[in-house]
Amino acid sequence: MTRVAGIDCGTNSIRLLVADCDPETGELIELDRRMIVVRLGQGVDRTGRLAPEALERTFAACREYAAVIEELGAERIRFVATSASRDAENRDEFVRGVVDILGVEPEVISGDQEAEFSFTGATKELTGRDDLAKPYLVVDIGGGSTEFVVGEEHVRAARSVDVGCVRMTERHLVVDGVVTDPPTEAQVAAVRADIEAALDLAAETVPLGEARTLVGLAGSVTTVAGIALGLAEYDSRAIHHSRISYEAVREVSERMLTLTHAERASIGVMHPGRVDVIGAGALVLRAIMERTGAKEVVVSEHDILDGIAWSAARSQA
Repeated sequence: MTRVAGIDCGTNSIRLLVADCDPETGELIELDRRMIVVRLGQGVDRTGRLAPEALERTFAACREYAAVIEELGAERIRFVATSASRDAENRDEFVRGVVDILGVEPEVISGDQEAEFSFTGATKELTGRDDLAKPYLVVDIGGGSTEFVVGEEHVRAARSVDVGCVRMTERHLVVDGVVTDPPTEAQVAAVRADIEAALDLAAETVPLGEARTLVGLAGSVTTVAGIALGLAEYDSRAIHHSRISYEAVREVSERMLTLTHAERASIGVMHPGRVDVIGAGALVLRAIMERTGAKEVVVSEHDILDGIAWSAARSQA
């Protein structure tokens, strides 16, 4: 077993997984998994730069993670940065800060690499299940982008498109710096139009209609699942591998777009950092299910973060 630390720094959150991995047997023993919402992508779509306060929030989280990694004695760290830092003019400032704190350089990976990691993390433990037909369509709905991957044991086609819960919220649901609460029909229609255009782009590369099982990843999907399951509080064990029907996703999506900020914040499974962006995230998931005809989504708590850990273990072996 190799003890590794994987860090996934996205547009909305930064997450850590420390695990013992055996690439030969496919066994992963989780030691610590945590998430901090840092909103690194705050304003990037508008300004093209990472905001100073967003960088400081991210560096504070990195300092917390460095302490955990040192305590658990991970042999190797892999830090992957996604959409926001890929787009920003001042990404060098971000890179320097991460190196100073963690001693490793963040790898600003492409959307296709994101998709590869997501697919591996989400499907490695589904192998051998005869109740889930292949090929899988894995969708990772992030803050700034959504990755689509079709494959069986290995990736056959992948595409990343620039729609995510933060990007759609900031682009269409914010007026004069304030999130519309709740959004207007015209604002929701604008979000839907952007999502549909992105699905058209994804379909140019990924055969969306060939998928037999839809697997959904990341916070928008897991939060929708928790709400649909009626959980009093977030329970990753109940959410992991739950199967949520299209009707339930549509109902949650509609509900999130009619509630006020306070009403959404009062939902037990809702992370404070998702209160203002869950409506857009749920819309992305709903549109994907409508486009593909999926009757249900298999929800996975294992995603790009697990794929990053596996890649670290393989490179160490």
